[in-house]
Amino acid sequence: MEQSEITEELQKIIQPLLEEGGFELVEINFNRSRFSATLALFVDRIGGGITIGECALLNRKIGEFLDTTGIIQERYLLEVSSPGIDRLLKTKNDFLRCVGKDVKFFLREAINGKIEFAAKVLKAEDEAVFVEMKDSSLGIALSNIAKAKQII
Repeated sequence: MEQSEITEELQKIIQPLLEEGGFELVEINFNRSRFSATLALFVDRIGGGITIGECALLNRKIGEFLDTTGIIQERYLLEVSSPGIDRLLKTKNDFLRCVGKDVKFFLREAINGKIEFAAKVLKAEDEAVFVEMKDSSLGIALSNIAKAKQII
């Protein structure tokens, strides 16, 4: 199975397992090198605030579960960690957590002549995030956001 297929399959089976416990899968990275494989899961509590103890518990639970599935055939290292406070914002839910907060945006295509700017998040929908700048409000298609981070 190709690396991307494994990642897709892992996401399908891990997400429901996490949701049962009130957690969400923020990002999944499966990397193979010549001598080893690493599965890195970035997990947060729904609404934010996962603890180190919860990461350790999830590591054991997910590891035991994956050992029974056989999706990853080779030996691998499992890492479950928090996405961190300065995580990239990618999805509607990421932006919903930042409503009322300032975010730095880097766009794929310029809007009003700008490709990079900071703005306050007003709301987020499935396809767009709506922001307020000093003198205007605007909607940005999620597909146009190359990178976004909350300003801490």
